[in-house]
Amino acid sequence: MKKILLLGLLIFALCGCNGPKNKGQDVNSASNSAESSRNQDKKKVTTTTSFLYDMTNVLAGDFVDTQMVIPAGEDPHLYIPKSQDIDKISDADLVLFHGLHFEGKMVDILEKSGVDLSANFPKDKIGQMDEDGHMIVDPHFWFDISLYKLATETAAKALKELVPDHADEFDENLKNYLLKLDELDKYNKERLGEIPEDHRFLITPHDAFNYFSRAYGIEVVAPQGVSTDSEVANKDIEDTANFIVDHKVPAIFAESTTDPARMEKLKELCKSKGFEVKVVSGEGNELFSDSLAPLGQSGDNYIDMYKHNIDLIVDNLK
Repeated sequence: MKKILLLGLLIFALCGCNGPKNKGQDVNSASNSAESSRNQDKKKVTTTTSFLYDMTNVLAGDFVDTQMVIPAGEDPHLYIPKSQDIDKISDADLVLFHGLHFEGKMVDILEKSGVDLSANFPKDKIGQMDEDGHMIVDPHFWFDISLYKLATETAAKALKELVPDHADEFDENLKNYLLKLDELDKYNKERLGEIPEDHRFLITPHDAFNYFSRAYGIEVVAPQGVSTDSEVANKDIEDTANFIVDHKVPAIFAESTTDPARMEKLKELCKSKGFEVKVVSGEGNELFSDSLAPLGQSGDNYIDMYKHNIDLIVDNLK
């Protein structure tokens, strides 16, 4: 009965969204099959997204049995939970989730049984956004590497408490990973320095890159708000097109979990105003925002995802 009620609450919270994409479904099925054959004595860790699934694997490796709720490649804003997702949450020894309302109203349920990896963030580093006249929290903290490091440290602490026999290994993995994240930050700054000052504008479908904007001094403009299930007003599209034309932005970017047609509409609107802008889209040429790539594909881990985004942005704006 508990699982039925939990499923009902999750579906009620998200049922107003459109159906999810099937991107990554085959990879997720294969992952589930592999997971079922793992050692049943291992502690079970459930993560809500591909970011946290990758983070847990980096820290804990094979010392725990790791699962994720929302398959890689799918849009968390539109994801509708399934019965097996309830099993993953209720049967887990540890649940890790983003917080900052990224999981929507699921957070009310996750807070009762999971660890909020953003709970200890400094308040002045948490972004606020205007969404239809209301100020809301921006959940896309992973584009600020300093915050992602804090979330990783919180995850490592929870994992050590869960499996204390391997605390030394977790500490070593954490130390090495934090160094790699520092190297990533250095790489990002060096590459972004190649973009001329008058080209430092990032146009994306929805408002997912504001932490990135503050971290690296790139102005970000998007016609849609923080959630991909919100409506896009014609005025917002018109305002974005005017910004592109006024600033002569050479390229605009599609995302892996949003409809590229929105950017094509922007291109046509700019063309009607006498300005040609390139839409960067298509497989391998989309920005990752709310999900990593499915396992086995380029961008299936945090560091490769970030480098992919940086390279794509720099190569098309410099």
